[in-house]
Amino acid sequence: VIARAMELLPGCDFTNAYGLTETSSTITVLDPEDHRAAASSADAKIRRRLGSVGRALPSVELQVRGENGAPLEPEDRGEVFVRGEQVSGEYLGQGSRLDADGWFPTRDAGWLDRDGYLFVEGRIDDVIVRGGENLSPGEIEDVLRQHPAVADCAVVGIPSEQWGEAVAAAVVLAPGQRAETAELAEWVRARLRSSRTPERIEFRAELPYTETGKLLRRQVRAELARLPKGTP
Repeated sequence: VIARAMELLPGCDFTNAYGLTETSSTITVLDPEDHRAAASSADAKIRRRLGSVGRALPSVELQVRGENGAPLEPEDRGEVFVRGEQVSGEYLGQGSRLDADGWFPTRDAGWLDRDGYLFVEGRIDDVIVRGGENLSPGEIEDVLRQHPAVADCAVVGIPSEQWGEAVAAAVVLAPGQRAETAELAEWVRARLRSSRTPERIEFRAELPYTETGKLLRRQVRAELARLPKGTP
């Protein structure tokens, strides 16, 4: 989407920022020059930065940690931690969530590239754990949205006796478009590993969002978890 916007509006400067209320808002920025450098690059690893939230501000530090709490290597996915004077991390009646070294757990999943660009993949709570493998819903959603018949989608984990969690998707088709569940499943399988292929795909007229445009993923998960397979 951002690549198309830059092509259609060449005179505009685009900025992408990431932050949380607990971090006094912005902690990373992908500035206009970053956008232009990524869009014009023939290097896929630089061009993919159009999907990042940029690099940390000088006032903060970033880490991505694994389940054992240790910092991960570049490209490895884990939980995003942030540290800096602007970070509060304290809640009324609950106290501080900063660790002993002042790091705040954002509860967001993501990874850093080798130059420090952060890629955020959604909430840690939204990660699908299938057979011990952590799957990012956002990665699967990005692939589904590339299908010409798909206007919108939401991928969630639902209970599975065999795998612990199974991949399920709610899909909104574009006006006048048609697609079969098997076709969409094969579309994902051909572009990602088979473990990321949705085992259940349900079509919806629309997806639930808040007034501020945030997907109500928990509602989607609850609906898909209680539906028999194949329910329209």
